[in-house]
Amino acid sequence: MLIHPQFDPIAISVGPLAVHWYGLMYLLGFLAFWLLGRRRADDPWRGITRDDVENLLFWGVFGVVLGGRLGYCLFYQPDYYLSHPLDVIKMWQGGMSAHGGLIGVLIVMGIYGRVRGMGFWRVADFVAPLVPIGLFFGRIGNFINGELWGRPAAADLPWAMVFPQAQDGGIPRHPSQLYEAGLEGLALFLLLWLYSRKPRPLARTGALFAIGYSVARFACEFFREPDAFLGLQALGLSRGQWLTLPLLICGIAVWVWAGRKSNKAS
Repeated sequence: MLIHPQFDPIAISVGPLAVHWYGLMYLLGFLAFWLLGRRRADDPWRGITRDDVENLLFWGVFGVVLGGRLGYCLFYQPDYYLSHPLDVIKMWQGGMSAHGGLIGVLIVMGIYGRVRGMGFWRVADFVAPLVPIGLFFGRIGNFINGELWGRPAAADLPWAMVFPQAQDGGIPRHPSQLYEAGLEGLALFLLLWLYSRKPRPLARTGALFAIGYSVARFACEFFREPDAFLGLQALGLSRGQWLTLPLLICGIAVWVWAGRKSNKAS
């Protein structure tokens, strides 16, 4: 059995300036997007330039941050934030939603694709393999902060971990943040990166992301402790699982649609 290291949430401090680990993880995710995106842009058949990568990154930052925050407020605590609207901007108190961040990125891609005349799916197919790395760093940030811990685990599980900051801090739990980092992050990145190394039917890469993320998130939620103020909901599923199901359905539908459209074109 392991004990969470209780990292200092502040990574770097210079006088009154403090850089938190969670913010640093966001920066690493954006940096990875830029580096890997420039490499993908070197393939002319993708129809995305390095300038497009930088523009998508710039606007994508707003999509991730605003979408993630608003998504948390609306999906997880709507009653509270509707009665305390000024608290929405208090991001330093915590509260970000991966689903909200994805919606923010989808909006950015849709607007950018329309303005540039590329269409949504060309942009989505390009961006999809770059997103899991950001998810990976985000989950590592959750682990460093000792938040979003897992459900109780068997004491003899070698990697079971005690999170002292939990209300019942002596219970060994699944380090679900690391499960999510591995599945939603590294595994999904490798799947999408390898799949998209050569031309694929339009929308198939984006659809594969939706399916892969949904399956990984749904599975990991079985090991993650639900938010105390929500608990488990209908059918014993968490809020995160219910939010993931529509994305899974859309991903499967787009995958089928893209295949049929490709067959007609050929």
